[in-house]
Amino acid sequence: MSADVFLFWFLAILTLAGGLTTVLVTNPIYSALSLAFTMIGVSALFVSLNAYFLAGVQLIVYAGAVTVLFVMVLMMFDLKHELITFTRGKISGLVKAGLVALFAGLIVGSVLITSDVFSKSGGAPEAVIGGDTTKALGTILFSKYIFGFEALGVLLLIVAIGAVALARSKGGTHAK
Repeated sequence: MSADVFLFWFLAILTLAGGLTTVLVTNPIYSALSLAFTMIGVSALFVSLNAYFLAGVQLIVYAGAVTVLFVMVLMMFDLKHELITFTRGKISGLVKAGLVALFAGLIVGSVLITSDVFSKSGGAPEAVIGGDTTKALGTILFSKYIFGFEALGVLLLIVAIGAVALARSKGGTHAK
């Protein structure tokens, strides 16, 4: 086994462990941290596959923004009183097991369909556009769509400030 293959499988196992920890841990903050660890692991997998742009997007969008958004939402809830929602009744347990089985079936079905498509076509599809598409995407994003890009940044900043203000306000979950 070469070093690249070993590194890929090592990162894959760490990513799966982070994903399992996200689901199995009871503390929501630890769950959000495990989710961030999982997203960083997926980004490292992209780097090991020489997909640097996807690795960067994975880090910035998912490990950064989405995880911070989850933590802000968790700040707004009083989690001590929300435990009643996640009861371990028979009906909710059956629904959860059914949803897991459905999700596993969807994953297995998609893997079988894609492997069948790849085997008939003779391999993975080739890139449609030649050249450096990352540079072209950056040029378009920072020239033609700069207003939308900056407006989204300001909107995310306002959401972060609002979530902290709501959590700290009178009657909020973290009010003193």
